[in-house]
Amino acid sequence: MTETYEKIKWPDHAKCAVMLSFDLDGDTIWANGNRSYAGGENFIRSTSIGNYGPKRSVPRILDLLDKYHLQATFFTPAKVVEENPELLQSIDHAGHEIGHHGYRHERFIDLTRDEQKAIILHSQDIFQQVIGKKARGYRTPSGDWSRETAGLLNELGFMYSSSMRGDDRPYRTVIDGQVTDFIEIAPKWDLDDFVQFGYNIFPAEPAGQDRISGIEHVYNNFKQEFDGYYKYGLCYVLLMHPQIIGKPGRLLMLEHLLQYMKLNKDVWFATGEEIAKWWRANY
Repeated sequence: MTETYEKIKWPDHAKCAVMLSFDLDGDTIWANGNRSYAGGENFIRSTSIGNYGPKRSVPRILDLLDKYHLQATFFTPAKVVEENPELLQSIDHAGHEIGHHGYRHERFIDLTRDEQKAIILHSQDIFQQVIGKKARGYRTPSGDWSRETAGLLNELGFMYSSSMRGDDRPYRTVIDGQVTDFIEIAPKWDLDDFVQFGYNIFPAEPAGQDRISGIEHVYNNFKQEFDGYYKYGLCYVLLMHPQIIGKPGRLLMLEHLLQYMKLNKDVWFATGEEIAKWWRANY
């Protein structure tokens, strides 16, 4: 359950909030999918799609964010952190937030509570070793979690999740019948670049093979959704993947979208942690 507010108060009288988020998955989602096939560990073309993210896309994305003086949140599997420590340190040093996204991008809905806890703690140890701090935010890999996950994250000191889909405002999560300080900042499938552009022939992604959307169409969808969120004073969460949005033409689309949103001087661009802190203090 969420509370209804006639008008949300944002910092400095902002009209709406914008959270720019990137799921820096590397090759984990492809490696996981390949395991379903005999000899799948040899499908190196699909894993190369994921590797494009940290190797080529992230530096471009960091340059773009720096150009417009914007901070973002990068939800990153700890395995990707292990394999790219200097890259993750550069993300952190630029003032961006690094959030928890499993170790190998595991489906938490398939795991026991103890298995989930072990992954979370192991990943937090890696974050501490590489960037000198633990994650405060979490995004469930592959879009779902078990009924125990929210309570476990709250117990382990996380401030927020950006995993569910049930609202366009932040809200306090109800755990075991109690309203808690654990904040949910919900993204949407229609603001997810993977849903628009993600594609591979084999293993098939998507299964029906009917998706590479036109850039202009996606831009118009994202832009018009922003217009709606802005009008009603909501929290616009853009969910992106460097391996997808970081292609040259799509990154130009993202730049145009950032330019458009920044035409409104009363938009609060914030990381997930900043939004969660604000919501805890005011709602």
